[in-house]
Amino acid sequence: MTNRLAQAQSLYLRKHAENPIDWWPWCETAIETARRENRPIFLSVGYSSCHWCTVMEGEAFSDATIAQFMNANFLPIKVDREERPDLDSIYMQALQMMTGQGGWPLNIFISPDDLVPFYGGTYFPVEARYGRPAFIQVLQAIRGYYDTEKDKLEGIKTEILKSLQASVSLRSTPDLGADLLQQGLDYNTGVVAAKTSGPSFPMIPYADVALRRTRFAGESQYNAREASLQRGMDLALGGIFDAVGGGFHRYTVDATWTVPHFEKMLYDNGQIVEYLANLWAMGCQEPAFERAIAYTVRWLKREMTAPQGYFYAAQDADSFTTSDDLEPEEGAFYVWSDQELRSLLTPEALAELSQQFTVTEKGNFEGVNVLQRRQPGQLSASIEASLLKLFVARYGLLDEESPTFPPARNNHEAKSTPWEGRIPPVTDTKLIVTWNSLMISGLARAYAVFRKLEYLELASQAATFICKSVGSRSLTSGQLRGCGASASPSRRLCVVDQSFVRSPSSDA
Repeated sequence: MTNRLAQAQSLYLRKHAENPIDWWPWCETAIETARRENRPIFLSVGYSSCHWCTVMEGEAFSDATIAQFMNANFLPIKVDREERPDLDSIYMQALQMMTGQGGWPLNIFISPDDLVPFYGGTYFPVEARYGRPAFIQVLQAIRGYYDTEKDKLEGIKTEILKSLQASVSLRSTPDLGADLLQQGLDYNTGVVAAKTSGPSFPMIPYADVALRRTRFAGESQYNAREASLQRGMDLALGGIFDAVGGGFHRYTVDATWTVPHFEKMLYDNGQIVEYLANLWAMGCQEPAFERAIAYTVRWLKREMTAPQGYFYAAQDADSFTTSDDLEPEEGAFYVWSDQELRSLLTPEALAELSQQFTVTEKGNFEGVNVLQRRQPGQLSASIEASLLKLFVARYGLLDEESPTFPPARNNHEAKSTPWEGRIPPVTDTKLIVTWNSLMISGLARAYAVFRKLEYLELASQAATFICKSVGSRSLTSGQLRGCGASASPSRRLCVVDQSFVRSPSSDA
């Protein structure tokens, strides 16, 4: 039996349509119901390609005991952060204030009367593990606290509300002189140069400022050129880059840039393409940069470009190994077992691949291999031939034989389509204008640097579609949809899914 999300336009919301939890979309009716019935709101925010969102959907949100307690004691609301970045921003700030960290899924408990949050977290397991309590225990404790600790609850809400209000207050700033510019350049460079012991993110806005820092004279505790170049090497050589099919994953879970969270986001790829092109233009002409850009464009053309010319939003981290699987597996589309590599490559070819990439019998990720390059430089023709064999094994076709690879738009399509190779991850085919703009900018910069006409053509056709269709006054009222009539045009983030345009309002 499906819930209210079955008819949602959002792929992420539709993924929760079969949950026993009585989900509501974010709307006035849901909020009014929570107030009338004095039920705290459980707000869960995520996005379609998020790995831990997928895990929680298959675990806690599919558990009958959890659903029974949730439905009786809370008003559960599901939100796609790509449709409502305003809500995501507000409640993510609140979560970071409460816990010192954030992430998705963003799960937060809200007082229905004023919509101020009072407790939150990210992933909650069904049973206690990873140092996290069982979700049913969290729900029971929160409901008890809400009913019996009103004074403490109001105190927490007051502090959170004051902090949120302070975060958006305009403060007086000193004159924007050379010293302040120097501080900003050094701070951004320091972020990129810092050594981390945890997950590694592209953080392109910081890296871009560090790269621009190389143009300024003056002393600094950081070597901006070295930091900028190292970030490019980490991206182009690391496991975050799909050396077989092209495109960058969102981040790696380690400090060595080896094992990624396997979702591919359009906004990351647009920024990285532009950054690598800028590195090349400023004299860092590493062959791995040029290859990473070229293969990312191949991926973009093959898997992420709609027939109308715009770019899709994202691809899932998880995919099915067989059509009989109940749940998808993280990274299944991208990793290689030792047995697979031995069956696809000759001993000589595998030995050469192992010299160039981190390929071992035991693997570097749960017994399988994520391909991470060991050194920069131009890959040999024989290595490229081996990577092409892996491409054929993954996709079931030669790249040049098929300019496009049809997206699996949901789990049913992924499992029921007779794919020639592996079952691909689900692709979120909606258009997000801001993300398309980042990719258009990246392609345009790459064309300016490398003079490859296909880069310009891809950028042009996406920009043309957006200008003519999304920005056109020819859209009917039935095509332009939102959550309220008070939406400010200046704050619209247009999202397109198939034949409609959505423009979320700013009524949070």
